[in-house]
Amino acid sequence: MKKKATEQTGASLWKEYFKAGVVAVFLALFIRTYVAQAFKIPSESMMNTLLVGDHLLVNKMVYRFWEPERGDIIVFQYPEDPDRDFVKRVIGLPGERVEMKGNTVYINGEPLDEPYAVYKRSPFRSGSRYHFGPITVPEGHLFMMGDNRNNSQDSRVWGPLDVELIHGKAFLIHWSWKSSHWAVRWNRVGKLLE
Repeated sequence: MKKKATEQTGASLWKEYFKAGVVAVFLALFIRTYVAQAFKIPSESMMNTLLVGDHLLVNKMVYRFWEPERGDIIVFQYPEDPDRDFVKRVIGLPGERVEMKGNTVYINGEPLDEPYAVYKRSPFRSGSRYHFGPITVPEGHLFMMGDNRNNSQDSRVWGPLDVELIHGKAFLIHWSWKSSHWAVRWNRVGKLLE
């Protein structure tokens, strides 16, 4: 009698574990698809805001309720290769005229205040001789740029971003690893992004 009761308890225990596992997988897939997802920074295009080895959490719900704003840091599908994800900052909104002269971005003819922008020396883009635009951002698109302006493949190269390619808004560095020193950057873990 005891053996049969133990077998039934063991079977029902495995059944409960299986149910819990299915629910956990379903919740994880739901959250990853619709709520939040983690991404890793592979390049220097967003320095000094984001560093190589930073791991971000991205809010995938925010743009279901609000429009992207200038300054938002967004993760999206790279327009020229849907298997790659990029992270850049929103600079130009639909209908705005974007132009860059030297190290200054102009929106509708007015200089943009960008305390996050970094201009390192580059043989391709540097100094007062560099000029881009003007272009007008089409409806349903955003003009995206990396903070490390002279080391960023962004809307200046592949054009305005179709909002349909957006994954979400980056809001938190949840982990940061400096691989060259095999060290955690503890001062960056938990940092909220603006």
